[in-house]
Amino acid sequence: MSKNFEVSALLDYYGMLLTDKQREAVELYYNEDLSLGEIAENLDISRQGVRDSVKRAEAVLFEAEEKLGLLKKNREIHEHLDEIRRNIDIIDELNIKRYRSNDINESIKVILKELEMLNEL
Repeated sequence: MSKNFEVSALLDYYGMLLTDKQREAVELYYNEDLSLGEIAENLDISRQGVRDSVKRAEAVLFEAEEKLGLLKKNREIHEHLDEIRRNIDIIDELNIKRYRSNDINESIKVILKELEMLNEL
């Protein structure tokens, strides 16, 4: 995963730990892809001030993830959900080819609905 994507994801989880200025600078830098100079103009601070703010914010975000692991845990959960989805597809295919069971079809629908709800969390 690229650092840009990772910092952006960490910001979603731990952004509340940053000061308003840090959060805004990181959002502009990573999410809006603005340069340090452009951010400095927008926030009315020096380019070096933006750089320092972004670096300090990155440190806070990575430290929070190291201690709490919310992003890692979320990724693991979604990997398991994807594996469940793949197995449901296999069961559905087997049911179509061999069993043609309405009960299995209904169970698959229930499981898929639950998976959808979990994916939205």
